[in-house]
Amino acid sequence: MTNTTALVEAYIASWNETDAAKRRALIASTFTEAATYADPMMKTEGHGGIDQMLMAVQERFAGLRFKQVGKVDGYEDRVRFSWELGPDGGPSLAGGTDFATIESGKLATVVGFLDFAPAG
Repeated sequence: MTNTTALVEAYIASWNETDAAKRRALIASTFTEAATYADPMMKTEGHGGIDQMLMAVQERFAGLRFKQVGKVDGYEDRVRFSWELGPDGGPSLAGGTDFATIESGKLATVVGFLDFAPAG
């Protein structure tokens, strides 16, 4: 049985990892090779596409970090969890809820919804 909490922790860690080699290793251990990601602002697939997306988000929101909030809720091959983005120790600027499917212990699809974000 997949430990969905640990999988979500690795997912959040991949969004925060700025060292390219470490980020790619996290992506490889967290996502299937054909994984897809989609939210209202971005859409990508595969390890390379996910790596490029995470790097772009880190550049745009330099100095901010993602954190998982609330509980991880999963059953069978599905999981949902919420996250927030903000400075360490400061108020969150954005937050959302992601829904994912799991294959062979890794994330296969992730669909994100924004719960709050800055205008523009």
